[in-house]
Amino acid sequence: MKKAWLIPFGLFLAFGCDAADEIEAEIDCNSVCSRYSDCFNEDYDISECQDRCEDSIDRGDLAQSDLDECENCIDDRSCTDATFSCATECLSIVP
Repeated sequence: MKKAWLIPFGLFLAFGCDAADEIEAEIDCNSVCSRYSDCFNEDYDISECQDRCEDSIDRGDLAQSDLDECENCIDDRSCTDATFSCATECLSIVP
């Protein structure tokens, strides 16, 4: 009975981790979609891209690690360099 507090604590951690994953995906999707808009098409619908990206994460079509690879690849590169160096990493996220 003394360890009964572990059950609610475990549930809290599980939900907390899910929320953190959702926030990370939202930030990463926005970053990648915004960068695409900045580099290629200023009229690109960032919100639609972000929604599509987050939905892909939620469905399991896109892994958070794949999104991280894209974001890490484009992070410190110029638009031109990112286009040629990160196409493989980012193709499943932006056109």
